[in-house]
Amino acid sequence: MDDAIRAFMTFLELERHASHETVRSYTSDLRQFQTFMTTEYPAAHALDPATVQTESIRAYLHWLDHKREKSTSMARKLASLRSFYRYLQREGMVGLNPAEAIRTPKQPKYLPRVLTKGDAAALMEFPADQTGGAFRDRALLETLYSTGARVSELVGINFEDVRASEGLVHLRGKGRKERIVPIGEVALRTIQAYLAQRPLVDSRDLTTKTKRLPSPVFRNSRGGRLTTRSVARIVARYSKRLAGGSVSPHTLRHSFATHLLDEGADLRSIQEMLGHVSLSTTQKYTHLATDQLLAVYDKSHPRAGRPTNVRVVKDVKP
Repeated sequence: MDDAIRAFMTFLELERHASHETVRSYTSDLRQFQTFMTTEYPAAHALDPATVQTESIRAYLHWLDHKREKSTSMARKLASLRSFYRYLQREGMVGLNPAEAIRTPKQPKYLPRVLTKGDAAALMEFPADQTGGAFRDRALLETLYSTGARVSELVGINFEDVRASEGLVHLRGKGRKERIVPIGEVALRTIQAYLAQRPLVDSRDLTTKTKRLPSPVFRNSRGGRLTTRSVARIVARYSKRLAGGSVSPHTLRHSFATHLLDEGADLRSIQEMLGHVSLSTTQKYTHLATDQLLAVYDKSHPRAGRPTNVRVVKDVKP
């Protein structure tokens, strides 16, 4: 199975142009399944993917459930196995996909957290110290909220990607897809302030056009490119001061889209800015906005109980 997994990873990187995070996730999921199989079935120490049966995958999911794995994680791991076996089928390495007939675990319905506009504004102000770290942290928070970028896209921004004179930034998204999105003046000012004081960096104006090696905008204390995990820790550290507790970088992406929708932006424009392939993915924000509106109404209005089995009588004459 080792050779099959390595071949699949090469396929993802070279043909599907999957991101490093995607490849890492698939690798982790498949290795965990391999470990389960060789532990539960010792005779399968040199596991052949063609010998894996549907019942073995069901047993794996049952094992994950016994470990109290979240249903979202179980669904992702099952999807990884499906994709892996589809690849093996195309390559003629297996005849059947043992994961295809297994139903995806039921997913809980929940609303992703979205910051209020007041909380978003407060979060931007929390890195207030006049230090290098605070300048950087303020700039990355503003950029996440101003562009709706994924955290992987944020850390991939290079100096030459920021087109300040045009109010645009170049992002590299999932599957190595690229897009140009607007970035606000406030975010640009915080980036410029950060670059101006950052040690060992060219602090020329962002409008300067020169050819040079890619230089990451957001760096760690050693001068290297920030990682996605580092950004997540930074966002959590500041956001824990909010009334609702800490949030992830993706919460700022949700907030970006929902606040644009609240202010009248159309779904097609939001789709382009978020880099969604399908409009249906973006449409969840219309449900999110409506559900939030209802939640506020139910909480605030003294007679707002949800109607149940209410019979409306029409045309009643006095």
